[in-house]
Amino acid sequence: MIVLAALAAYHNSFGVPFLYDDFPSIVDNPSIRRLWLIGKVLSPPAASLSGGRPAVNLSLAVNYSLGGTNVWGYHAFNLAVHALAGLTLYGLVRRTLARPGMRKQFGVSGEWVALAVSLIWTVHPLQTEAVTYISQRCESLMGLFYLLTLYGFVRGVESCRPLRWFTLSATACFLGMASKEVMVTAPVMVLLYDRTFVSGSFREAWTRHRRLYLGLASSWLLLGFLMAGLHRRGVGFDPRVTWWGYAMTECRAIVQYLRLAVWPHPLIFDYGPYMPAGRTAAVAPYVLILAVLATVVLVELKRQPTIGFVGAWFFVILAPTSSVVPIWGSPIAEHRMYLPLASVITLTVVGAVALGKRLLHKQQGVVLGCLVGGSAVGLFTFLTIQRNLDYRSALTIWQDTVKNCPNNPRASYNLGNHLVQLGRVQEAIGHYEWALHIEPNYGEAHYNLAIALDRLGQAQEAVQHYEQALRIKPDFVEAHSNLGITLMRQGKLQEAIAHLEQVVRITPDFALAQYNLGAALFQVGQTQQAMEHFQQALRIDPNYAEAHNNLGAALMAQGNLQEAIGHFERALRIKPDFADAHNNLGVALIRLGRVQEAIRHWEQAVRIRPGFVEAQSNLARARAGE
Repeated sequence: MIVLAALAAYHNSFGVPFLYDDFPSIVDNPSIRRLWLIGKVLSPPAASLSGGRPAVNLSLAVNYSLGGTNVWGYHAFNLAVHALAGLTLYGLVRRTLARPGMRKQFGVSGEWVALAVSLIWTVHPLQTEAVTYISQRCESLMGLFYLLTLYGFVRGVESCRPLRWFTLSATACFLGMASKEVMVTAPVMVLLYDRTFVSGSFREAWTRHRRLYLGLASSWLLLGFLMAGLHRRGVGFDPRVTWWGYAMTECRAIVQYLRLAVWPHPLIFDYGPYMPAGRTAAVAPYVLILAVLATVVLVELKRQPTIGFVGAWFFVILAPTSSVVPIWGSPIAEHRMYLPLASVITLTVVGAVALGKRLLHKQQGVVLGCLVGGSAVGLFTFLTIQRNLDYRSALTIWQDTVKNCPNNPRASYNLGNHLVQLGRVQEAIGHYEWALHIEPNYGEAHYNLAIALDRLGQAQEAVQHYEQALRIKPDFVEAHSNLGITLMRQGKLQEAIAHLEQVVRITPDFALAQYNLGAALFQVGQTQQAMEHFQQALRIDPNYAEAHNNLGAALMAQGNLQEAIGHFERALRIKPDFADAHNNLGVALIRLGRVQEAIRHWEQAVRIRPGFVEAQSNLARARAGE
């Protein structure tokens, strides 16, 4: 039933394209290209979402080796992980409710409670980001290993041969640490489970299972090693983030998570980067709600440990991302509720069963519980299917995000990018401008707005935004490059050269940068310096047809016709329909008296580009001279 429910809820997710972080994690990730280079696979780029998460990167490499960039396989893997997590949750809840202290209270209904919890958790729409969005595999994979860590412990304490189950628990814990950093809390939750359901006290739990806890705790050493590049993903303390402001933001976030667990609407793909929480009075209700809930959990841990454990599950798993480690790049994210959601659902289902038994005849309570549970599963399955439709393209998911989170500058920026790709440049400009209205120091938005304005012929406005992007990020290579090219078109060659020199300084092995600088220098008459940059471009990329052509033009300007002809011919071997190279080769040939050959190349240039005035003029003069 759990597997079928997962398939029903996510049957329309297999065609969802790569989105946002999927590109650095999969499409542009060289470390997953060759599965047999296991060292490289287990050392993913630190800046990608799989950075510091070798287990996730390995799974992506397996997907790539089986199907390249066919999204179907990635979604099938994600769904398989989610279904296995649902099955593990069922086993964990069922065995917990069957323990000596719980069996008397639940009896045979424990299996139905476990099934209800697992089914609702599996199809809940709040899980879509962790399942449908491929890059968030790190969350679902970590969730599976987290549940297996606990499940292995539970089976171990029930078994007469516990070693194999404790080994499974420790192995899952290490794999979870290699999947996502939130796994850091797993050893703590195993100890709390032991104290609550098995040993009765922390001292007894340590005495009975200290070897297991030492094994689980040793996985923290692996996590510490893997977290070295964490700041590259917008994680950690930063001058723009105050501890107080982040704490206030997270109070609002946690209450939002709870609300979405009860009624998952609207769901938001990206809540945006960290923004100051505003006045304390505005955040006070969230702080109060959270303080009350945390107090209740602490009290229940002592008074009714079983209820306290379920409440602690919610707070402890969220603690790393909501308190200890500021994630200023994304302080609120729905995928973080992947495991904590099980706590909310379990408390709700168990509470409903207890209420039904109290108010109704036991058998009637079970029937009513089945009807309510079945209705919840049906409703949430429908909502998950509908939510998957929002993911059907990058355009639709960003449109939905902008609609539901209009003050997120990153959403408006990304929507603008996709509108540009579709040729809807004017619409895109409006979204870039809105992003800058929210966040004036958004360098990438200034840069992409400049590109859009340039495409509409508004070069002067584009220059202003390129310059603004560079004031925010002085080493913004692409902004220097595009600004230099725009200034060249405006005839401001010296200003263009200054920016293009910056590009070459920052990225000396960038062939296009060397070529552009050479072109600008050639236009101001610095032929020798231009040739040096064209030659450097060709050392980086020997098949750079445009560099061959321009180097040939520079050599021709110096009177070195034979060498120039060699470069024109090389350009044409690389790019046979290169009209400029045909024209330049014709000029070089005519100077050597090879008129008929020159005419053939000018004819070829005009055929390729019918409006090529210079080639037409050269051809007319050559024919008149005949």
